[in-house]
Amino acid sequence: MQTRKKYIFLTFLASWLLLFFFGGDQLRRFAFFSRRKVEARRNWPHWTDRSLLKSFADPEELLSDGDPSLPSPRERQAARLSVYKNSRCRMETCFDFSRCEKHGFKVFTYPRERDQPLSESYSKILTSIERSRYYTPNPEEACLFILSIDTLDRDHLSGQYVRNVDEKIRSFPLWNGGRNHLIFNLYSGTWPNYTEDLGFDIGQAILAKASFYTESFRPGFDISIPLFSKDHPQRGGEKGWLYQDSIPPKKKYLLVFKGKRYLTGIGSGTRNALHHIHNGKDIISLTTCKHGKDWEKHKDTRCDKDNVDYEKFDYQELLHNSTFCIVPRGRRLGSFRFLEALQAACIPVLLSNGWELPFAEAIDWGKAAVVGNERLLLQIPSAVRCIHPERVLAFQQQTQFLWDAYFSSVDKIVHTTLEIIKDRLLPHRSRSRFLWNTLPGGLLALPDFSTHPGDFPFYYLQHGSSPSEKFTAFIRAVSPGGAPSQPLLRLIQAVSRSQYCAQIVVLWSCEKPPPPSEKWPQSTVPVTIIQGREKLSDRFFPYAAIQTDAVLSLDEHTSLSTSEVDFAFVVWRSFPERIVGFPTRSHFWDPEQRRWGYTSKWTNELSIVLTAAAFYHRYPAGEGAGGPGGSATSCPPPRSLPQVLSQPFHGIPAGGAAGAGGRPGRLRGHPDERPRGRRHQAAPHQGHPAKAAQGDGVPAVSPYPP
Repeated sequence: MQTRKKYIFLTFLASWLLLFFFGGDQLRRFAFFSRRKVEARRNWPHWTDRSLLKSFADPEELLSDGDPSLPSPRERQAARLSVYKNSRCRMETCFDFSRCEKHGFKVFTYPRERDQPLSESYSKILTSIERSRYYTPNPEEACLFILSIDTLDRDHLSGQYVRNVDEKIRSFPLWNGGRNHLIFNLYSGTWPNYTEDLGFDIGQAILAKASFYTESFRPGFDISIPLFSKDHPQRGGEKGWLYQDSIPPKKKYLLVFKGKRYLTGIGSGTRNALHHIHNGKDIISLTTCKHGKDWEKHKDTRCDKDNVDYEKFDYQELLHNSTFCIVPRGRRLGSFRFLEALQAACIPVLLSNGWELPFAEAIDWGKAAVVGNERLLLQIPSAVRCIHPERVLAFQQQTQFLWDAYFSSVDKIVHTTLEIIKDRLLPHRSRSRFLWNTLPGGLLALPDFSTHPGDFPFYYLQHGSSPSEKFTAFIRAVSPGGAPSQPLLRLIQAVSRSQYCAQIVVLWSCEKPPPPSEKWPQSTVPVTIIQGREKLSDRFFPYAAIQTDAVLSLDEHTSLSTSEVDFAFVVWRSFPERIVGFPTRSHFWDPEQRRWGYTSKWTNELSIVLTAAAFYHRYPAGEGAGGPGGSATSCPPPRSLPQVLSQPFHGIPAGGAAGAGGRPGRLRGHPDERPRGRRHQAAPHQGHPAKAAQGDGVPAVSPYPP
């Protein structure tokens, strides 16, 4: 027993000796460094501790991220919270829906103060609202309020900076903490950080702002708008640069940029790196540091060469001849270059991380722009080269649609902003993204008519549907004697014999009441008499009696045969988004009178189809009335050949627009503006008459405009 214990003891002792001899050094090192390793783990990461991490930069550079002028994340958050104290605002929490229930979506602008100057851009915004259908001069009827204080430029170094805004708005009895208010802003913050600081508390107001950071943007409440210059047109605006004959989509240059770069400060990193992708062939990236008062003090080794190369290319020529345009951030996230690229059909390549794109709530920018990453600049050339030509063409077409529909004028920018807010009030009746992103756009495809795209004449082809096979004849009667005139009776009989006629509606626009039913002719279709108000625009009201998609608008003295009516209706069913009619006009610019005129001379050029005898879809009438209508006495007898307006209509042309006897009429206007108005539709783009080939009994049909 003792021998056994002795052997066990010797074995145990030998094991410890071997362990100490072969592994003692590792044990000592583990014990020695265990305390230091625990401290290292507890305090990790120490980015400036050179004993733990080999540094390839100075500690000061690591802390400032290479640019001492850039604000830290904590500073940016503090600046954001100082502006957006109600950062959790939503329509449900910071908007009073009850104000919009009685009178609908009405907008009130505060009275303008005489001693308070307004910038040209803000004056245009207020004018757009006050001339719109949303405006009300009565604050009791208003759903939304707009300040008369100019809040567009909140850079306190700017000459247009308005001081003491907080004190002023708090004195307004309607302010109510900003509830149901909309504030417009284009420039916020100042040198060197250009934060989101507006210099006053917006409270619970909706902010429509350019260069919006996504971290500051309140989804479903705020609205991101584009940055536009003071020269941006009030109305109309120039057309896009992509025309039907300007294809192929591949142009001389693949990718271009020409603009100034910043040597220091926020936004300098992106533009300073653009020279890396310049190859002088199909990729042109030109920058200049020659701007500002003291640029020579800060210029680097590249400045002189960049300035020389910069003058070798014309900016407009680059826009016209490039497929893609780089849109990098500047001091702020947005730039004028964005709208310039859209108009030029130069597909924007966005390099502005964190930018909430304009109207992104409604617009699908994935169909019109390439959203890049500032940190992956060198991948941009190869990325755009991989885009298929068919998709390039689709991108270019979408840029033109978006430019024409939402961005070509201040009116369109403001109205788009208001319509987005209006859609939020009644989500079940709001426009779908399909309506916003498809011709003719959300400003013309109004949800008051329908929320189903298949009900609109613009979308029949996309949805595989077609208009109804019957039409309603809508006749405006102005018989002075109080009884139906002979031309009216003959017209009712001729139209009622049409195989496509569903009903006849007579708008009785006379002082005397309409005659009894026995005075009207017998008809195979129902005849409904509606008392009018003796106004030409009455014919364009949305009457409940009209149940068909097609409306045949007629004046009392129009003379048509049944076969002519049938033929015109068959033509219209092939073009339900257009106006098909008989009497036409052509407009022209009168240089002596400096205004638009139109003539009834019969030529091969036409730009207006009158509603004295024309088919159109009932949707435009559903938008509401306004503007001059037709006159029975001013229209010559219609021709036997129906004419087709050469582009999809966005309103109803005037019936009887020319003067009596076929003499040229007059339209007031400026040479840069198209003849406008809901009833006077100048069909072609850029004010040029639509050209239609007439011959051998075939209706004149022009292709869709680009």
